[in-house]
Amino acid sequence: MIEQRGKAAAVICTEQFASSARMTAQTFGMAGFPYVEILHPIGRVTEEELCERDEVAFPQVMAILEA
Repeated sequence: MIEQRGKAAAVICTEQFASSARMTAQTFGMAGFPYVEILHPIGRVTEEELCERDEVAFPQVMAILEA
């Protein structure tokens, strides 16, 4: 895991995969690992919609990385 090597990391996932993110973190002994959840989907959206998701996610990612 990147975090265990002393490197800051932030996970971003869509709401559809949030439960998988929590279970994966728990499996690797990192329950409560912070992640950023954005709207699903990201593959079939316009560039404008993707930018809107980015505007929501970016400050959360920065908060995780700066913690």
